[in-house]
Amino acid sequence: MASTHLSRTSGTPTNALKWTYSAWIKRSEDLTAGDRWLLDFNSSTTNRSQIGFSHDYNSLTRLVVYEKVGGSTSQILYTAQAFRDLAAWYHIVVSCDRTLVTAADRTKIYINGERVTQFAVTPTYPSQNVTGIINTAVSTLIGKYSQSTVYYSGSMTHVHFIDGTAYAASTFGETDSASGIWKPKTSPSVTYGNNGFFLKMENSGAM
Repeated sequence: MASTHLSRTSGTPTNALKWTYSAWIKRSEDLTAGDRWLLDFNSSTTNRSQIGFSHDYNSLTRLVVYEKVGGSTSQILYTAQAFRDLAAWYHIVVSCDRTLVTAADRTKIYINGERVTQFAVTPTYPSQNVTGIINTAVSTLIGKYSQSTVYYSGSMTHVHFIDGTAYAASTFGETDSASGIWKPKTSPSVTYGNNGFFLKMENSGAM
């Protein structure tokens, strides 16, 4: 069981309505004990948003994008795809633009370059032009759930958070012409904004 995480308090966003999260991750445990969060923005139990993995009643591990504002669920996307392979690296991108008219385009999930269109339950998308919790001036955690001592167990690398722009997965990855395998772009052309960051996580001394 992991017991470490990274934390910061985000500042005033460049644009709270637009953001992108991109990370390469590899899980190291079956989620028999509950959820494991990759990214967590929160100010309280009733105002929080997470991206991570949930263990459902079918004993399947699925990716979840979740948000609660004022005690009410304002967003939940729960993938139909299950993540069973503990040896595989996955590239996860969540791209949000709350200014868009079409609800289903306001939050997009990409796995290994492919946009997710199948969900285990009917998604709840954020309201148009309404600020959420992610990318606001609140506590920001990587690898831990804010309301407990539950930590993500696994590996992460090339973790990007973008404030002010909703990028597609192709900004951060590409298909290798020889192998056909989705691989990272080591120097993506992005603008990070006030709250943005890049963590290569090469080692404990060179995050």
